[in-house]
Amino acid sequence: MKVRATAILVEDEKILLVEQRVTGSRSWSLPGGALEAGETLEACLVREVREETGLLVGMDRLLYLCDRIEAARHVVHITFQVRRLGGHLQAGEEPEPGANPIHSVEMVPLSRLGDPAWGGMLGDPAWGGMLRERGFSQRFCDLAESGFPGSGTCRGAVSNIGL
Repeated sequence: MKVRATAILVEDEKILLVEQRVTGSRSWSLPGGALEAGETLEACLVREVREETGLLVGMDRLLYLCDRIEAARHVVHITFQVRRLGGHLQAGEEPEPGANPIHSVEMVPLSRLGDPAWGGMLGDPAWGGMLRERGFSQRFCDLAESGFPGSGTCRGAVSNIGL
């Protein structure tokens, strides 16, 4: 079983996203990563956000606890709302061996998450495509735009929060 801490940073109606090839059809995600042995959840979250985005964050509150269970793999996703404490937004590094590189980071207006024309940093409308092509479902967009209702709860499958 793997434990993954994920950060949601929302400032001025914008959400922090990382451009990194996650799957064949998903290229934008929330910053975060795997808990290392002897590491607290908070330390993991702070480390991963710093490595991937250049930002120093503080943990505010637990949003959701979810599971992704596939064949012989079980990942527990723990998603936290964070606040910016410092640093400068920049594409960071992915130090884990074999990990996909981070291409860019961006504060994306919540209102544009569902916009099929949003092409992110690439600015290519053909690349933008539909929301699901970037990995963000309508369910996730609805939760983000409404301030993550039901926070602090176990939501079962990670698909229940649209990820």
